[in-house]
This record gives sequence, C-alpha cells and structure tokens, in this order.
Amino acid sequence: MKQFNNKVNKIDIIAEGKNVLEIERDAVGDLVDKLGDEFKKAVNLIFGVKGRVIVTGMGKSGLVARKITATLSSTGTPAVYLHPAEGLHGDIGVVTPDDLVIALSFSGETIEVLKLFPYFRWAGVKIIGMVGEMNSTLAKESDVTLDVGVKQEACPWNIVPTSSTTATLALGDALSVVLLKMRNFDLKDFARRHPEGSIGRRIFIKVLDLMHTGDELPVVGEDVSLKEAIVEMTTKGLGMTTVTDNSDNSGKLLGIVTDGDLRRIFQEDTNPLNKKVKDVMVKNPKGIDENKLAAEALRIMEDMSITSLVVMGTGDKPKGVIHIHDILRAGINL
Repeated sequence: MKQFNNKVNKIDIIAEGKNVLEIERDAVGDLVDKLGDEFKKAVNLIFGVKGRVIVTGMGKSGLVARKITATLSSTGTPAVYLHPAEGLHGDIGVVTPDDLVIALSFSGETIEVLKLFPYFRWAGVKIIGMVGEMNSTLAKESDVTLDVGVKQEACPWNIVPTSSTTATLALGDALSVVLLKMRNFDLKDFARRHPEGSIGRRIFIKVLDLMHTGDELPVVGEDVSLKEAIVEMTTKGLGMTTVTDNSDNSGKLLGIVTDGDLRRIFQEDTNPLNKKVKDVMVKNPKGIDENKLAAEALRIMEDMSITSLVVMGTGDKPKGVIHIHDILRAGINL
C-alpha cells in the first residue's frame, strides 16, 4: 500500500491567502479599463433580445455560466444554461431564432463549445463570447467579444481557473446589473422571482397573513379584574391582552396589558389581582392596519421595544394581534 507523506508544507497561511485575494482583486480591477464599445454592444444585444439568453460553457466555465444564467434570470433577463456536451446530443433544440447566446471559454478553443457554433448560426442567433484569449477561435467567431483575460491565475502554476473565473463572474454581474437598471427592475420585481426568499417574504407577507383573530384574539372588558386578565393572557398565549370599552358595548380599544406591565405592577403592589384592568392598562397602544407589511410591523416593534401590535379594525375595534414571534417564524427580518 502506498504510504502518504504526512509532512505538511510549512507556509505562511495568512500571507498566501492574502496573495490569492490580491491576485483576484487585480484581475477584476483590470476589467474596468477593458470595458468599452464591445460591452455596450453586448448589453444592447441582450436588452433587445425577444427570446431568452442561452449561456453555455464547459468545465469551470460551465459553472460560471450557470451562475451568470441565474443572476440574469433573477434580475429581469430570462436565461437558460445549455451544457455544451448535452447540446450536441439534442439539447441544442432549446435554442430558437429569437434567442441570443453567451459562450464562455477562457482559452477560446473549447471543442464542445465551438462545435455548437454551426447550429447557432443555423438558428440565426447572435453570439457574445466571453473569452480570455482574444486571438482564439471563439473570439473570432463571436459577434461581440468580451475580454476576460487575466495577467495570472492565483495558483503557483498559472493553470488552475481562479482569477479568470472570478473575473468572468464579475463581468457577468456587470452585464446583469446594467440590464437591471435599463429595465427599471425594482425590488418588488426581484421579490416576485424569490417568493420563498427573505426579500420576497419581506415584501409580500402582510400583517393579515400572520395576525391572530377570532378566538385567538385576547380581549377583556375594562371592568374585569387583573386576575381575569391574567387568565385570558395565559389562555391565548400571546403575552398580552387587549382591553375594550364594554360600557356601551362598542368594543372600542381602550388599552392593553402585557407581561411587562404585569411585572411592573407586581413590583409596585404586593396584592394587585383585584384591581380593575382599566386602572393598570396602557392606554392608546400602538396599532397597525392589517394591510400593512409584516416587515413594517416588525420595524415598529423593534423601534418601540415591544413584542406585539394590535391590528385595528373598523370603529376603532381590535381585529387581531400580531406578535414578533409570528413575524420571525415567517422568516422576515429587517
């Protein structure tokens, strides 16, 4: 059996890590001076496409292509990743004359990618090449060529795709964000494409989706004892109860009593259980409309250092209660 050498090459780990990041930082920085007419042409081509953007690449370039595809799609530019090898075995059928192709190959000579070009031409689609060698076949065959060449890779042999893939990713981001702005694509548009993400939840989930209503709503009349209010609070489990006007059966909200209020009351009075709720409640509590976003309710709670809000209905009546735990469980944060 082969014996492995357990001796670790002693290097300055921090210094080596910084060196990699510096090389990749410089690679991205060099792209700034390269942006010119070709970048502008690429953006305008993508912006004007009637169909989808087909992004293709092999190996590490394929992984980068998938990320560019995802970023374009999530920011308003429908895109599909096409695996070059699978494309040669039927998946090329996804390409239509209304589409546009972005082909990635750092060498510009990736056989699987180049073999797709006759079919792209047959379909009549424009090709944007993202390539590290501007004299390569891919660069020459593309309608628009974006230079992602780098001075060096971050590995000791200048071979492993590192700074080149970082530069390509960054250029893909540049395309996506410029297009995003040209389309007036806003945060709500982004959220619609991420309904299960934190941004989507923050923008679409309303107070009415999370509030406690009906039998779950803690409510007592103003003339009940504090003891009865505690029973109601314990039963409903929201750490508070609303207090309503029962003198004229209007049901208007007069105040609330919370767990925090109880702690304060018991510190001030050793036997407060027989006191009436109206004598200890917090009057004119902060409320919120059911159609407001749950994120807005969370902001109010954090600003006021409270854990629940009364949801107001018609006639100044409490319609529900939303608790901070409900909001956080829904995955909403600020």
